Amino acid sequence: MSNSRNVLGGELQPCSLAPLAGFTRDGLCQTGPQDLGSHTVCARMTEAFLAYSMQRGNDLVTPVPEYDFPGLKPGDCWCVCAARWLEAAEAGVAPPVILNATHERALRAVELADLEYHALVTP
Repeated sequence: MSNSRNVLGGELQPCSLAPLAGFTRDGLCQTGPQDLGSHTVCARMTEAFLAYSMQRGNDLVTPVPEYDFPGLKPGDCWCVCAARWLEAAEAGVAPPVILNATHERALRAVELADLEYHALVTP
């Protein structure tokens, strides 16, 4: 599927297929030169993070069909900008992270220990 690596060193896993996440809307938090925001952190949305993001000028709730953006609700997984995730963590509202779906490039902005602290633990 992809030769991109996750923050744990393994193959990057899908973040979300419904809604279809990723800068390129392929379900993966892949990145490249066009992705100026580095949408590399796979996070499960929370009410607190969505409200924080809105307050910071990034409305993740309202659908924008022309950009294939469905609008998000708590529980949805989405590839968020690494710097915004870190900002939210510092504000105490970081959404949980799915490590195997978080692109290794996120480590340019966020420490692995911070991501691990906020890792979503699945059975």
